[in-house]
Amino acid sequence: MSETQIDVARVGVVGFGTMGSGIAQVVAQSGREVTVLDLDQDRIRRGMAAVASFLDEGVSRGKTTPDRRTEVLARIAGVTDAAELAGVDLVIEAATEDPHVKCQILSTVTRSISDTAMIVTNTSALSVTELASAVPNPARFAGLHFFNPAQLMRTVEVVRALRTDPAVVVRLCGLVESLGKDAIVVKDRPGFLVNHLLMPYLNDVVQEYDDGLASAEDIDTALTLGLGYKLGPLELLDLIGLDVHEHATTSAYEATHDPRYVPPPLLRQMVAAGFLGNKNGRGFRHAEEIG
Repeated sequence: MSETQIDVARVGVVGFGTMGSGIAQVVAQSGREVTVLDLDQDRIRRGMAAVASFLDEGVSRGKTTPDRRTEVLARIAGVTDAAELAGVDLVIEAATEDPHVKCQILSTVTRSISDTAMIVTNTSALSVTELASAVPNPARFAGLHFFNPAQLMRTVEVVRALRTDPAVVVRLCGLVESLGKDAIVVKDRPGFLVNHLLMPYLNDVVQEYDDGLASAEDIDTALTLGLGYKLGPLELLDLIGLDVHEHATTSAYEATHDPRYVPPPLLRQMVAAGFLGNKNGRGFRHAEEIG
């Protein structure tokens, strides 16, 4: 076992949704024990089913083995009581993107873990520095931003809040590398690095589509073939979730008042009308006509 694995041997994950289940799987695959906290057993069952389904696909494609699948699942335990997180070396908060909910969760969790355990948030849009206010000793708090799907995306942003101890950043970078990912250290700013650049780009594409510049399919084809992107911007928005992008850009605008982050009118209209992307089969690249 590597020095980093000894340093962070047991990990708690709060929230067993799309991101939480992906992060739990990644951590378990590294040989660590993972305790996942969520509100009820139904959510835990859905999270475990999501991990099992992802691993099953890996087995069918020859990316992993049935024995390996069993080992990974056995390392993940779901709980509904924060007291079960006692003894973890790190807590990764992956709950809904609501600052009030996150602060309540962080305040509760810190009462159950040791004073030396690190705490990180997987937020993609909220201020890590502000969330740190819910944690005693904010020097041990930072951002650890995994991208979706966490099992496949290699980049993880390690976000320094204003009071994050530099030693914590070093430990988190070592952890990320031990997970088979690439750690990128960034300061705490709306969108951090990747989303800071991505959100205005996606907003611009939505506006160009609304202006009738080209069809959704042609916009995606132009940018995948013309710029070498693996995924077109409108297809990416469907994957992210239109509501998720709207929330992230709105949060960034409220924090900066930078007009580049204002969600385009069409995006707001689509979310209000229930067009959420792949999660409900209604988005830019789905059969149902928009408009």
